[in-house]
Amino acid sequence: MNKLGFKWSLILLILFGSLALLYPSYEWYSKTPAEREKLESTGDRPKRILNLGLDLRGGSALMLELDVSKLSGKESLGDSMARAIEIIRNRVDQYGVGEIPITRQGEKWISVQLPGIANPEQAEALIGKTAMLEFRIVQDTTSAKEALGKIYELDDAFNPDSTLTDAAAKLLPEGITVMKDKKGSLIALSDKVQVSGADLENAQVAPGEYGYSEVDFQFNGEGSKKFSALTGANIGKELAIVLDNTVQSAPRIESRITGSGRITGKFGVEEARQLAIILRAGALPAPVRIIEKRVIGPGLGEDSIKSGLKASLIAFLFIIGFMSIYYRFSGVISSFALFLNLVFLVATMSYFAATLTLPGIAGIILSLAMAVDANVLILERMREERLKGQPLAAAIREGYDKAWSAIFDSNLTTWIASLLLFQFGTGPVKGFALTLTLGLLVGVFTSVFVTRAIYELLLTANPKDISI
Repeated sequence: MNKLGFKWSLILLILFGSLALLYPSYEWYSKTPAEREKLESTGDRPKRILNLGLDLRGGSALMLELDVSKLSGKESLGDSMARAIEIIRNRVDQYGVGEIPITRQGEKWISVQLPGIANPEQAEALIGKTAMLEFRIVQDTTSAKEALGKIYELDDAFNPDSTLTDAAAKLLPEGITVMKDKKGSLIALSDKVQVSGADLENAQVAPGEYGYSEVDFQFNGEGSKKFSALTGANIGKELAIVLDNTVQSAPRIESRITGSGRITGKFGVEEARQLAIILRAGALPAPVRIIEKRVIGPGLGEDSIKSGLKASLIAFLFIIGFMSIYYRFSGVISSFALFLNLVFLVATMSYFAATLTLPGIAGIILSLAMAVDANVLILERMREERLKGQPLAAAIREGYDKAWSAIFDSNLTTWIASLLLFQFGTGPVKGFALTLTLGLLVGVFTSVFVTRAIYELLLTANPKDISI
């Protein structure tokens, strides 16, 4: 295979690969909103598709505040915020929403955008739970029962966050704490947590009794050892499964248990599914409080899509018209390269499951403008060479060689600026920077590599058709 054959093999390979990457996005957005919502609820949303941002799709925007007073004294605020962001991202990713913008705002606030989730309560249930899972042995000694009786007599035994007041805590024997179950009854428990949610490897929904759902869980290797030791040493006693300081159930230990267990209760399917997601993703380092929530309707998102597509189409048609009229056949070649530029760019974004926003559309338009600039530089250099009397093949070669330094410099400086925007920007700025960064790389490829391959092919076929 000669050099030209290799170039066209590479171009066609990239083209067909791009079309294959674009098809899942086309198929997904060809479905009705109801069909997409149903698939998302079951976790069947394709992974490598172009996601639409909040401003294009509608949904919920939340501002969360981390309760820094509940952080462990071993962990810095920066580490806690990073862990909270990662856990929230894992929860949402498993829910099927796809790539979403989650950013730290200031010292202790987290901005979360949830495209497609128009119900803030649904988002709060998924994100806001601390989900501290603990396994504690129930204490049924005489002293524990006497202490429970005294605590029942106190009207203000518990703080608003379901923890014992100092007065109530003083009534307890050493090594014992008290928590409520789901019915509000008090249960005396060991104050030692020997196994927790951090020891879990997986959790999933399973059918339970009387039409309710339950959550089955499996421990990791270290967790299995600890759970085996805990249950083996307490056969005949009750083991309380505690979630967020509430006893979910307290089954009696009949024998040593190693690798798995279950959380039962009157869970609906969706409630059990969200609990399983939260347990798989891990517990937040401290509770989060939602201090602001906004809902953007899907109708506004559709209007934004139409406006963005209209602006892009008008700009694209204007460019094609100008290039075709002013540069004639060479302008048509440049316009074809611009079309490939758009196809390759959207396919690349689909592969990385990037999120497209209105600022992102602006970044695409700017990257196309940079590609047009590169084509104009090349064509003007070709014309200069033809005016000097250079043969067509030499004019094309010199045009690309002399335009390359200017193309490289302009794209490099813009690319550096877009990388800085992506690194230090947040939200919409990142969306703009991402599309611009990818668009510049694709634009150089189509403007320099693809168009030159087209000219080289035409030179071997019918050079008379080429007009500059």
